[in-house]
Amino acid sequence: QVHVVESGGGLVQSGGSLRLSCVASGSIFSINAMGWYRQVPGKQREVVAVITSSGSTNYADSVKGRFTISGDNALKSVYLQMNTLKPEDTAAYYCNADLQTQLGYRGNYWGQGTQVTVSS
Repeated sequence: QVHVVESGGGLVQSGGSLRLSCVASGSIFSINAMGWYRQVPGKQREVVAVITSSGSTNYADSVKGRFTISGDNALKSVYLQMNTLKPEDTAAYYCNADLQTQLGYRGNYWGQGTQVTVSS
């Protein structure tokens, strides 16, 4: 069994900062990549940032220069540092783990989400 748990969301004023954390645990053999996604009601979930096991990172254009994704060597703990937050960053943020289990199954696992609200 695999668990993905996010934390760190909250209410912040425009221009402020928040740091989200994500921890993957359970029967994990290896993690290929971890990503942060966000979703607002009525819209599709969109990718925010991804980090791979090789350390490469990718960001949505809308967050480049403001958000930074990082993680430990095994990527079992991943963080999203969000600076200069804008009201349009308001969303539920989800952590995704692309991993292989100890039984050899490769799949994507999602956390339950954490709400980020940026007031103007």
